[in-house]
Amino acid sequence: MELAVELARRCPPKDSAYSVGAVLVDEHGEEISRGYSRETDASVHAEEAALAKVARDDPRLRQATMFSTLEPCSQRKSRTRTCADLILAAGIGRVVIAWREPALFVADCQGCELLAQAGVDVVELPEFAAAARAVNSHLALGE
Repeated sequence: MELAVELARRCPPKDSAYSVGAVLVDEHGEEISRGYSRETDASVHAEEAALAKVARDDPRLRQATMFSTLEPCSQRKSRTRTCADLILAAGIGRVVIAWREPALFVADCQGCELLAQAGVDVVELPEFAAAARAVNSHLALGE
C-alpha cells in the first residue's frame, strides 16, 4: 500500500477527481503492474491504468491482489466501465483499499460492496487512510 500512496502523489491534481494509486501483485506479492490516476490521459483511473498493462488472459490475475488507495469506483461519468467492473472482468480475487470513497463526487460509492457480492475478498487498511486523504488535499473533503 505504501507504493500505491507514492503513485497517488504522481497524479496531476484535478479539482474534480481524486488522486489514486494502484498496484497489482501476484499471489507471491510480486508486482504485476501499477498505475495512477491521469497517468495516460485526463480520465484514466488508477486501477484501470494498472489493468491496461496486463494481458486479459494473464493467468496470474486469478490469484492477484489489487492494492488501491481509494475504493474502486462503482459509478463513472468519464468512461463506460467502472473500476469495480474492470476488476471483476479481470477475475481478480482480492482487493485491498486504504480509504472508502467519500460522498464528494458520488453520493454512495458501492465499489467494495459490488466486489464483495461477487465473491472478491475486500480488505480495508484504515492505517493508510490518512496518507491517501493527504494526497487529495487539493479537494474540499470536509474531513
